[in-house]
Amino acid sequence: MRWTTSRRQADQGSLARRFARDESGSYAIIIALLMPVLAGTAGLGTEAAWWFYKHKNMLSAADSAAVSAATAGTNLMTEANAVTTFYGYANGVNNVTVTVNQPPTSGSFTTSLQAVEVIITQPQPRLLSALFGTGTVPVTARAVALGNVGTGCVLALDPTASPAVTVKGNTQLNLINCNLYDDSNAGSALNVSGTATISANMVGVVGGVSGASSITTTNGIKTGIRAMADPYANVTPTMPTWCDYSNKFNVKGTTTLSPGSYCGDISVAAGATLNLNPGVYYFNGSNLSVAGNATVTGSGVTLVFTGSAGNWGSATIGSNANVSLTAPTSGVTAGIAIYGDRRMPVGTSFTLTGGGTQNLQGAIYLPAAALSFSGGNGTSTTCTQIIADTVSITGNSNVQVNCAAMGGNAIGTSTAQLVE
Repeated sequence: MRWTTSRRQADQGSLARRFARDESGSYAIIIALLMPVLAGTAGLGTEAAWWFYKHKNMLSAADSAAVSAATAGTNLMTEANAVTTFYGYANGVNNVTVTVNQPPTSGSFTTSLQAVEVIITQPQPRLLSALFGTGTVPVTARAVALGNVGTGCVLALDPTASPAVTVKGNTQLNLINCNLYDDSNAGSALNVSGTATISANMVGVVGGVSGASSITTTNGIKTGIRAMADPYANVTPTMPTWCDYSNKFNVKGTTTLSPGSYCGDISVAAGATLNLNPGVYYFNGSNLSVAGNATVTGSGVTLVFTGSAGNWGSATIGSNANVSLTAPTSGVTAGIAIYGDRRMPVGTSFTLTGGGTQNLQGAIYLPAAALSFSGGNGTSTTCTQIIADTVSITGNSNVQVNCAAMGGNAIGTSTAQLVE
């Protein structure tokens, strides 16, 4: 009996020691103690994710509303609120506030009359976060869109050239009710030097402007804009691999030519006259040279400069040449008076410096060319678009784009672009 009692006491002591050493249940105890904290953290994470979602959705609404309002240009609040309502943020409903400012009250476009700022605010109620603070959580989204005012008449496409547009000397470039666009992101993408001046409806540049004090605009100088799209990027005439005319034409009297593929140079001497019948003229590895005081006329005409590796066509029109060309209003080259094959080497030289007696109605489209231009008297020439890789204005030029009847494409659109 005494042995049994002693043994029982020993067993009980051993169990007590084993219980004291046993840690297998400690994790359950710890988890039980931390469960409120873990649940709270998960709840806060879910709540923060909801706020983030609301902000993202609100930002989409602000972006769309700003672009829509800037595009419309009028009734800004009505236009913006119609868009935000579609996203579920109607002004004055569910504590939503939609504010529209023109120009913006903050940011980089506070002096831009074409910029529209849309701000959406909706306070969010607290759930578990009420343990750490009081009141609602403000969630705000802001967007700024810049409206394109009018259409362009000059566009330089090179993304990096410094400069891509040059106006120098005593040149006066007068862009009548139209815009100059420069896609270069260089610090001096547009360079106005000497006593040169530019007068335009608006000037828009991806990069920077040198000589801004010599530029007069109705709707401002805009830097840091998005690159303007090439309006004729999808226009690709079928280039001939054959020659309809292999011989050279040295025009000294009066000559009339018909459309076709010309593989020999065409030169028009001073005092001579070249008449072009309607149609498309392919300068297939050949050049057009028009001397001063020579005359070239054609209606419904496109001059296409093409070729192959190492042999590309180009054009030179001298000072005081009497050139009057009007683009066709239908067909592949509708609205284009001069077209340069985009496959030619970048920087291929074109010199169209006829001056006030050079009247080209339609687009001068030379996407790979370094274009030197002077021309247009601003009265008889009512539609001229100048589009090239780089553009240098070398003499007084008057350009306008009343091109509705020409069938070409506009430089720029009425759609605004987000800038903030």
